[in-house]
Amino acid sequence: QVQLVESGGGLVQPGGSWRLSCVASGFIFRVAAMGWYRQAPGKQRELVAHITTRDSTNYADSVKGRFTISRDNAKNTVYLQMNSLKPEDTAVYYCNAVRIPTMSPFFASWGQGTQVTVSS
Repeated sequence: QVQLVESGGGLVQPGGSWRLSCVASGFIFRVAAMGWYRQAPGKQRELVAHITTRDSTNYADSVKGRFTISRDNAKNTVYLQMNSLKPEDTAVYYCNAVRIPTMSPFFASWGQGTQVTVSS
């Protein structure tokens, strides 16, 4: 059974930094492209960053230059380092495997997500 467990969310001031983690199980993590998605209130869930099995990364324009995705295959974990945070980054953040090249989420089920709130 696939499990995706996100953690690390919190309240951070604008301009601050934060790091999220997602531990995956139930599938062969090292052969999966992984992504971080987010969903803000009243908006659709969007892919903000993904990393391939070869550690190639790609980012949404809204976070490019501020966010960094990385993975540790030994720990079945994907990370999202977020710098220069803005109020518009406020959202619930989720991880999932990513279908290449469509960039759609691989698994239909999602974890509980982790809330990030950027506010002074």
